[in-house]
Amino acid sequence: METLTAISRWLAKQHVVTWCVHHEGELWCANAFYIYDAQKVAFYVLTEEKTRHAQMSGSQANIAGTVNGQPKTVALIRGVQFKGVICKLEGGESDAARQKYNRRFPVARMLSAPVWEIRLDEIKFTDNTLGFGKKLVWLRRSGSEDA
Repeated sequence: METLTAISRWLAKQHVVTWCVHHEGELWCANAFYIYDAQKVAFYVLTEEKTRHAQMSGSQANIAGTVNGQPKTVALIRGVQFKGVICKLEGGESDAARQKYNRRFPVARMLSAPVWEIRLDEIKFTDNTLGFGKKLVWLRRSGSEDA
């Protein structure tokens, strides 16, 4: 099975991402519900501009983060560690992402928070269901907008 396909299949079934941003010597983490775009290898989240992590991100920032399940057995652990870039979307890109987000999370229709894209540039997927400590790694080709 192709690495990115396996990772994307798992990410599409999850719904909460954690990411950390670094700015002027300070670190901060955030969690949010997300939708995942397998073609762009990106998450889309809603977050208010006044939040600490959004203020630290500005219009764009390098980040690192995780997505993980909550299994009770070590043999079932699966999770993603990633690094990438977060940026606030504007205009048509924002509108299109918000429509998809609202379909997955209808309660979000009541939120006015901007849409942010988290473009993943490196992913490490740990999947103990394939064998203890099994890792699948994906890297975005350099100079490439898409995967």
